[in-house]
Amino acid sequence: MQAAFLPGDSTVELREVERPVPGHGQMLVEVRASTICGSDIRAIYREHLGTGAEAYQGVVGGHEPCGVVVETGPGVAERAVGDRVVVYHISGCGLCAECREGYQIACTSPRRAAHGWQRDGGHAEYLLAEERDLVVLPDALSFVDGACVACGFGTAYEAVVRAQVSGRDRVLVTGLGPVGLAAGLLARRLGATTVVGSDPVTERREFALSIGAVTDVHEPGTPVPGAPFTVAVDASGNGAAQLTALTSLGRWGRCVLVGEGASLSVEDVSAVVIHPSLTVHGSWVTSLPRMAELLERLVEWDLHPEVVVTDRFPLADASTAYAAAAAGRTGKVVIEPQSGVRL
Repeated sequence: MQAAFLPGDSTVELREVERPVPGHGQMLVEVRASTICGSDIRAIYREHLGTGAEAYQGVVGGHEPCGVVVETGPGVAERAVGDRVVVYHISGCGLCAECREGYQIACTSPRRAAHGWQRDGGHAEYLLAEERDLVVLPDALSFVDGACVACGFGTAYEAVVRAQVSGRDRVLVTGLGPVGLAAGLLARRLGATTVVGSDPVTERREFALSIGAVTDVHEPGTPVPGAPFTVAVDASGNGAAQLTALTSLGRWGRCVLVGEGASLSVEDVSAVVIHPSLTVHGSWVTSLPRMAELLERLVEWDLHPEVVVTDRFPLADASTAYAAAAAGRTGKVVIEPQSGVRL
């Protein structure tokens, strides 16, 4: 089968590899959609920056896969051939407190392995996954919807739930890439009538307005319309934007930081954080139960995450797909390994 690898230096390498065979408790998933995450660009595609949990081990790329189970190994208990599934992209030890709560993302065992980082990911025709790491995709949602949930929408949902967003809130989202777009869409579904999106890229601000992710937009360097806010979500991974998120909050405001890779400098912590009595959350991806909950909510809300997708490519054009995502002017970019199969 064909698979895409990320050797660094902003390149993608297509190779022919053996189709994997499921072992005990494993399932073979025919990948129908595999979206590109900003972390893939930041820490793997351009150069291999990560260590530990973010160390890329030369595996098949892509940690946001969704598809159909086509083969099962011995010991599989609940999933079956034909099931439509979203893959939770971190496979933990299954024994620590974090894994038992469904937060495999926080597993610190040496056995922890993330798809697309330490074990083969979704940029291939087939993916080998543990049964315990699969979540059923409702029939009302597309495979592209599911791939968007596998990391981006799951991360955004964790953030807005942590912030307890409701109809009483005015929300600022800094960074209108795919996670920021998801945060805006989800905040609005949770009742927020005011959601302002901030981003330096004109195309991204316009796209956010066009899909209803935000009610107004902000260009950095100008006054933020609607401030002060009760909730701010930073999805930019940019220190200046994170500071804007904090300083745009009113007293008792809640801020959630999900964008990675930034250096945040606060000149006067007392004035910015302590005296306004802010609550600041760091939020890293989401849990299996929360992901399953989100999939159910998306059906109830009639919200399709694929609304944030602007570009689709076959696996053979994975290099072009990554170049588009790395340019930072698109919404979500999706790779569809099974060419000719309706998603």
